[in-house]
Amino acid sequence: MASSPAPSSGADDTAAHILALPQVEVLRADETSGAPPSTWGDRFFYVGPDRRRPFATIIEHDYAGSDEESRLDRPGVFRLSVELGRDEFARLFGYPPAEFAGHRASVDFTTLDRVIPHPVYGGYAWACVLNPATDSRDEVDRLLGHAHERALRRHQRSQDRRHRPD
Repeated sequence: MASSPAPSSGADDTAAHILALPQVEVLRADETSGAPPSTWGDRFFYVGPDRRRPFATIIEHDYAGSDEESRLDRPGVFRLSVELGRDEFARLFGYPPAEFAGHRASVDFTTLDRVIPHPVYGGYAWACVLNPATDSRDEVDRLLGHAHERALRRHQRSQDRRHRPD
């Protein structure tokens, strides 16, 4: 992984940290992106221009009726989410993503600066941290590196398939 500054507590600084990784592109949902208004301002980070699957996201607001457990409506609170894969998720939390539902009650999804399973996508091997800062900095950097490497490999496999002679 390329060296870049550690993320700070601001969403823009965290986004800049992710964008400093090789081959990363961001899609910021807005009216011109064709995204629904409920997602405007959300940032999705990809490797490669095909934007097939984000490896990280930054969200700064609740989704009424479907994603409110992090209470992103609090001033200055944002959520960095990172796709880990099943093995890293299990290593980090001590259980596989398929068992996330049974562990939900033990997670405080409003806790700041601590890596936890994602309240909506934990069952799909996503983790998150609200306002990453001092306490989570090293782990967030490691997890972003892990997710970025996975995305690089996915992108390379996709490129290899695309350029394979028939």
